[in-house]
Amino acid sequence: EVIAKDIARGVEAAGGTPVLLAIEPGQTDFAAFFAVAAESDALIFGSPTYMGNVSAPMKAFMDASAAVYFTKQWKDKLAAAFTVSGSPSGDKLNTLTSLAIFAAQHGMLWIGTGQNPGNNDDTSAATDVENRLGSFIGAMAQAANDSAEVTPKAGDRATAASLGARVAGAASRWQAGARETV
Repeated sequence: EVIAKDIARGVEAAGGTPVLLAIEPGQTDFAAFFAVAAESDALIFGSPTYMGNVSAPMKAFMDASAAVYFTKQWKDKLAAAFTVSGSPSGDKLNTLTSLAIFAAQHGMLWIGTGQNPGNNDDTSAATDVENRLGSFIGAMAQAANDSAEVTPKAGDRATAASLGARVAGAASRWQAGARETV
């Protein structure tokens, strides 16, 4: 939730209008989610990394999107993703890869972080550096078993806001280009 709000903050800072949707455990009806997605220029998926992949609620959403898949409703929408786990790696890359493949199956266009790795030497352990976990495919965050007031760390939160701003900026340019070619 903390990282999702940071993504939304970045979207707003870039002039976009974020809509935050939370999947509840056991949820099976995603009609409202699909309705919002149909009206959106971009979708930023988020899931905790659990047992090396997306969480069960996110997987249920992905599976339920088969109905949307067959209509190609999300084709040419922009997509990005973020994930959080307790350890610095925690197999987060696999979660982001799963989400990127999911987006590709829907015909979406993927937006990565666009950032260089933040901690690129053996002496740096800073937690306030953007992209400190070195992800290109999406925003990664580490949330230890501390309270939301101290984790995820500032650098991870800034990375999320940066990704939100990047996606909103790309969506604005994408939509402007679409209007020019009509």
